[in-house]
Amino acid sequence: MLEHYYAVIMAGGGGTRLWPLSRKARPKQMLQLVEEGTLFQNAINRVNGILPPERVFVVTVEEQALELQKQCPGIPEENFVLEPMPRGTASVVGLAAVALHKLDPEAVMVVLTADHFIGNVALFRDLLRSAHEVAQHDYLVTLGVTPTFPATGYGYIQYGERLGTFGDADAFRVSRFREKPSEELARQMLASGDHAWNSGMFVWKAATILDEFARQMPVLFAQLETIAQAWGTPAQAKVVAETWPQIKTETIDYGIMEGAKNVAVISARGLQWNDVGTWDSLFEVNQPNKEGNIIIGGQHIGLDTHGSLVYVTQERRLIVTIGVEDLVVVDTGDVLLVCRKDQAQKVRDVVNQLKQTNQAYV
Repeated sequence: MLEHYYAVIMAGGGGTRLWPLSRKARPKQMLQLVEEGTLFQNAINRVNGILPPERVFVVTVEEQALELQKQCPGIPEENFVLEPMPRGTASVVGLAAVALHKLDPEAVMVVLTADHFIGNVALFRDLLRSAHEVAQHDYLVTLGVTPTFPATGYGYIQYGERLGTFGDADAFRVSRFREKPSEELARQMLASGDHAWNSGMFVWKAATILDEFARQMPVLFAQLETIAQAWGTPAQAKVVAETWPQIKTETIDYGIMEGAKNVAVISARGLQWNDVGTWDSLFEVNQPNKEGNIIIGGQHIGLDTHGSLVYVTQERRLIVTIGVEDLVVVDTGDVLLVCRKDQAQKVRDVVNQLKQTNQAYV
């Protein structure tokens, strides 16, 4: 086991692009979309073998904590760190850093998301070991995923000078971060060969990231300091509840990473990473049948049906498709979604509309 190493699993998201299965009360990370178990359970299982359960922490919102605890009862209840309301990943990382630095001033934290797919778990664990070594040199370390297409929804990292070999991995200084580029710029970065997708997985000393908060986000750092002074005392819950609503929503990428001093990237080539963000992404992480279809749950009869996804939550529900191609069909009992596979991104637009008209389905 690696000394002073802790995992922080961010598990408070909503995953609106996987509606109607993903809802506010049961968001994406609680769902079984790939492999065995839910995305959250798989995220926990991936750090097994390098970290014991008592060094795994989960940051989530209160309304999701109970269900997450049920899914992974091996994680101590006190390791669930609750944010009163979503305020972006910068505050999540800051809160976790405060908690871990109080617990262990030498803490090194790996920040992970609860709702991603990783196919090569052995490589993932090796990369976390290498990143831990790089972080000992006071770098903020990120894992860079090799781009496979000019994505406009991901952040990009440009490789700089080589820093050396750590474990079995080469580390490089990060020259620049670029968040969610235009398609033209994404094509240029893909062609250059010196860019990676920002996976959203980070490793650093708790003390190092807190120093960056102090330098780049002094207002948030002051708020975190207020929380830190009360952490572990009877006043903790009260102080967090009073301070949290005042925090400005910001991501760790915009708030810290783009302007950070010492940032390193380790290539995660071969990791088989996917953020499982939309219904069509399930074709990348599940094995289709011989007709190219993915059938999850329920019962399905398909005649001349190809390249389609059918997801049914009710075991005895029968879905019949005839003469269709490249469709997404999701039946949750109260909602039936039917769309072309190449239009799956627009599910988020439907959710935004429902938030204004009919909250019952969100």
